[in-house]
Amino acid sequence: MRFVFAIITLVKGGAQRMLVEIMEGLARRGHDVSVVMPASGIIDFPLGVRVLRTPNDAISESDIPHADVLVSNFYTTVGPVQAASERGKGTHVRLSLCYEPLFLPNQAVSFPSYQVTSNLVVLSKYQQELVYLNHGIEPKRIPIGVSGVFRPLGLRQGEARPQIGAVIRKPDGGDAWHRQQEQLVAELLFVKANRPEAELHLIGPPRDIQTSPVLMQMMTSGHFRFHMPENDEELCRLYNRLHIFAAASVHEACPFPPLEAMKCGAAVAAVYSGGNMDYCRHEYNCLLSYGYERRLGANILRLIDDLPLRERLASAGMKEAEKWTWERSVLMFEQAVCEYMGRA
Repeated sequence: MRFVFAIITLVKGGAQRMLVEIMEGLARRGHDVSVVMPASGIIDFPLGVRVLRTPNDAISESDIPHADVLVSNFYTTVGPVQAASERGKGTHVRLSLCYEPLFLPNQAVSFPSYQVTSNLVVLSKYQQELVYLNHGIEPKRIPIGVSGVFRPLGLRQGEARPQIGAVIRKPDGGDAWHRQQEQLVAELLFVKANRPEAELHLIGPPRDIQTSPVLMQMMTSGHFRFHMPENDEELCRLYNRLHIFAAASVHEACPFPPLEAMKCGAAVAAVYSGGNMDYCRHEYNCLLSYGYERRLGANILRLIDDLPLRERLASAGMKEAEKWTWERSVLMFEQAVCEYMGRA
């Protein structure tokens, strides 16, 4: 089949990583895959599929070529893809990587975008239920994946000082409130105050950290070690240095970093974010709390002090993470598209 994906940007991030893995996986399976992207769209990932640049900084119906399947994702891509589909250019399938009305501005546009097509693919049971509750559409669900690069390397053995890490993203601009980064920092500093020997690590994309005054100021505070991995290999080594990985987001379609950290052998302490329930099991493979409980720091202290618990949760987390492969994700997306094409 021929696929055309309408994509605004491919900067470092979980949603963009999902798009890249799906497109590359489809191409490996013999499909013809193209990306339509604005002239200013950034590509931070190695990308082996055809890129078609628009003449300006938006995507319109006329920019989208004929294909069997036209894939939209972010709500701003839905309109032009649907217009192209209505002109006979292909079947419109939306791959929704987040539920925008819940945490982004402009809900008057993003909310009705979920009523444009019922050919909808989402990433988690949580996201599936949100869409069904609000729009009466039951989307097909495909899981996220974890690269085979992520694996235990044995780097934390012999390190007596607790190594605690978290992923940080650019907070400037107001679209990261759901990540609760101020609360995350407060919880980590609470841990440091109670266990001064602990070392705190913050991991973020280079572009996010280097362009954020807030993060650059935080870097100079001396409380944290900042890391800007350029690729999966560097990120894997960072996860492998951590005893504990912390995540504070209260809303995610299905967050990647805790699962990647699990696969590298770190114990996870997380806040319930909806989508993480697809792989998080409290007291079985992680410690989980609700945002209102403000227990993230206390759970990290518990993992520092209880080595058998930490090792048990880390071992169960590694076993869980092994199930989450990109091959499975691509196959399930292909199957969902074929089912939608069959009813078109």
